[in-house]
Amino acid sequence: MARIVAGVATSHIPAVGAAWDNKKTAEPYWQPVFQGFEPSKEWIAKVKPDVCIVVYNDHMSAFSLEIVPTFAIGCAAEFPIADEGWGPRKVPAVKGHPELASHIVASTVLDEFDITIVNKMEVDHGLTVPLTLMFGQPEEWPCPVIPIAVNVVVYPVPTGHRCYMLGKAIREAVESFDQDLRIVIFGTGGMSHQLQGPRAGLINREFDTRFLDNLTRDPAANVRIPHLEYLREAGSEGIEMVMWLIMRGALDDDVRERYRFYHVPASNTALGHIILENARV
Repeated sequence: MARIVAGVATSHIPAVGAAWDNKKTAEPYWQPVFQGFEPSKEWIAKVKPDVCIVVYNDHMSAFSLEIVPTFAIGCAAEFPIADEGWGPRKVPAVKGHPELASHIVASTVLDEFDITIVNKMEVDHGLTVPLTLMFGQPEEWPCPVIPIAVNVVVYPVPTGHRCYMLGKAIREAVESFDQDLRIVIFGTGGMSHQLQGPRAGLINREFDTRFLDNLTRDPAANVRIPHLEYLREAGSEGIEMVMWLIMRGALDDDVRERYRFYHVPASNTALGHIILENARV
């Protein structure tokens, strides 16, 4: 059967992608960021996942205010790179895994999650920046990717509990798929940051550190965080961290923390990253 062996959580800051694309990775401001992902690149090269499931939020590239799905799964064979206003990033198109994606849709819908099926979708920095951080910039991505887009932009957004339970439903779906696949699931976005208003530039290291600690030690504590607390403690965009709970829900209860990296500031935000492995693998 297929199985999820590990989870990766990381910020998906667009300026990080721009720094990579414009060959600024060695500049003093950006060098610590990219250096912090060198152990992660070595780790994933050894794991060699057959498929990556990447949970991210679309930034009005594939969707718009006309259609805002709460949870959407890309079921296409390929996902082009979105033009976010300055041309598409010069990274490989993302190859999908339609068979597994469709199976996850069927299983999660029967598990009473209302999932939007997307057969044509461009992907933006929310998905491509994490791939760059983990894989660099190969001629093509080393494995198929299943995008799962979550609405964390337009109210109402899903609760942490709903996201965590979706992760569990995804794990059940994967484990009922009849191919022998090793899968790594990504949760992206965050950590604390606010992009507008009087609190623009807000960073809360204490909140971020506690959230990272609890991903391993006490995920239920993170699941209980209400929307208002994310807004108050982590800024208006801190709600993106609920997507990390989908990743955590898709793992076993018993996990080990393989690697952690935290850096501030990165384009006025807190950059967080953690790798969790299922203890049974």
